Amino acid sequence: MNNVTRAAVLTLAMCLPIAGASAADTLSGEEIRDTVSDHTVEGSMMESGPYAEFYQADGMIKGDGYTGSWSIVDDTMCFEYGGEPAGCWEVGMEDGKLMWMQDGEMLGDGMAQPGNTNGF
Repeated sequence: MNNVTRAAVLTLAMCLPIAGASAADTLSGEEIRDTVSDHTVEGSMMESGPYAEFYQADGMIKGDGYTGSWSIVDDTMCFEYGGEPAGCWEVGMEDGKLMWMQDGEMLGDGMAQPGNTNGF
């Protein structure tokens, strides 16, 4: 490999995203609260598919036929449904879209709209 080819390969490698990395800006706990409190978030999770939930300011979650609770722990958003242990997620923001992440891997996304837009 000549020096020009080597330089081109190195430049290309530096421009490619690292696997599992996200360009999303990670939100602080306060930023998460400001973004989701009294908002409906609709999106899709890689494991479970589409979702829509309303996050009341008092920590209650309302969905289509179910409820749960949400809280902010440090800089993560934690969800609890039907007595199951809480699952906590880092929240990123990219181009106005929320990114749900665990261990640096983006596992879902969603868009936040003010109010209970689905009437849950």
